Amino acid sequence: MQFVPYPKTPRLKRSVVITEKIDGTNAQIVISQWGYTQGDDDRTNVVAIRGDRMMRVGSRSRWITPGKDTDNFGFAAWCVANEEELFKLGVGQHFGEWYGAGIQRGYGLDHKRFALFNTARWGQGSVNTPACCEAVPILPFQDADDANQFLKDSGSIAVPGFMQPEGVIVYHSAAKQVFKVLIEADEVSKSEAGIA
Repeated sequence: MQFVPYPKTPRLKRSVVITEKIDGTNAQIVISQWGYTQGDDDRTNVVAIRGDRMMRVGSRSRWITPGKDTDNFGFAAWCVANEEELFKLGVGQHFGEWYGAGIQRGYGLDHKRFALFNTARWGQGSVNTPACCEAVPILPFQDADDANQFLKDSGSIAVPGFMQPEGVIVYHSAAKQVFKVLIEADEVSKSEAGIA
């Protein structure tokens, strides 16, 4: 049997980044060079090609493409329409939340938006953020309960004036792990709360 060392334990009381948890649908954009994505070099599920790079897009659990039965709330179609800007994301897997009209809370919007999760790289002062994207808002707190109370009192930062924000995401820098803390029904599962 091969020896497996016990992993290092990160310290709990280290810096965190707290962002608003946006209630939409999880989405991803993958920009790769031929042969880069998971060892393959085929064009399966590719929605756009520029030079030697290709773009695939996905939901939380599958690749998606434009079409009534193959898309996720129109995200793949939006990516194709905005491919020139989205290729500026560069090679990598870029996760975010697709939200707005017709998705979950809707936020009172008449359109949809894409908010990138990686706040260290995108948004708030980054000149490299594609014009069609935003980043999830960073909240100036180190405690999730304080951040949630602020959102409950002030409303969404992503969509000012929307008074029913969902909660926060806490990124723990030492653990390199994200946690969510909801404003309502945080102590129960989605099914117990009656959420689809």
